[in-house]
Amino acid sequence: MPLSVRPRFARHFHAHGWNVIATMRTPRHDILPRSERLRILALDVTRPESIADAIEASGAVDVLVNNAGIGLVGVFEATPMATVREVFETNTFGVMAMTQAVLPQFRARRSGVVVNVTSSVTLAPMPLAAAYTASKTAIEGFTGSLAHELDAFDVRVKLVEPGYGPTTRFASNVGSRMDDLFPGAYADFAKPILASSQVTTVTTESDVAEVVFRAANDRSGQLRFAAGPDAVALAQAALGKSA
Repeated sequence: MPLSVRPRFARHFHAHGWNVIATMRTPRHDILPRSERLRILALDVTRPESIADAIEASGAVDVLVNNAGIGLVGVFEATPMATVREVFETNTFGVMAMTQAVLPQFRARRSGVVVNVTSSVTLAPMPLAAAYTASKTAIEGFTGSLAHELDAFDVRVKLVEPGYGPTTRFASNVGSRMDDLFPGAYADFAKPILASSQVTTVTTESDVAEVVFRAANDRSGQLRFAAGPDAVALAQAALGKSA
């Protein structure tokens, strides 16, 4: 029973016969199919009481998919630390809090899967994304270490690293956080980078949903799963450099 899955993920798991709990900050019942195997719950991963309520309402959980996240693009020098903390509250601490909330039942049952969705920014250094990259890279380290801790209890932990997805909510959820994050002193540096963001090789929501599903069912011991052709290319390049 996946918990905390975005609509595309929810539809994918549901289509494969799973019981699904889809969570949203503001629940919407018009974007997912009506089904006895699908429930929608309110969840704000930055609020402990919201997490506790969602866990209690969910009952037994078999798979937790941590995909809540907010984007941030801009020059780090101009990024207020309050904004950095806001990004970490969701992208990093929210993931940790949700994971910690389900671990007692996973450990007691000696079964369960945690799938943490990060980003391809962790696969290669990318400009104008320092704070966002830091928030996602922290989860990479967290997940790798946690996988060792939980292996003794037969609980699996996985990472999914999606590529650039212009059809996802990354751009739209940046919102006002990008205001004033491109000071004039960085204009010559930032302009060509922003102009080149219109790439042809991108990751779709379906790409990510399929890889999340594969990771949730994987028993090979593999930790990292790149999602989307651009992310796969970056992962292969990183592997080649380390060989």
